[in-house]
Amino acid sequence: MPSVIVLPEVLIKNTNKEEQKELVEFFNGISKSSSEDVIITVEEKFERRLLETKADIIKWMFIFWVGQIGVLVAILSLFFKK
Repeated sequence: MPSVIVLPEVLIKNTNKEEQKELVEFFNGISKSSSEDVIITVEEKFERRLLETKADIIKWMFIFWVGQIGVLVAILSLFFKK
């Protein structure tokens, strides 16, 4: 998305059109690179959080399975004792 940059009067008076164009391109480049840095940072945080969430889900799945196996073994042992 192009941004609108208005140069101060001092720069307009003391520079020619080519220099003004270079200044505008420079500021647009800074704006673009900083927004790309923000996107990369947010993306990395999201991926790290997603991995942590997956690890937590797997941990709780194993805890659930162990509990289910324990209950099943207890029920079967009570059933076969009689």
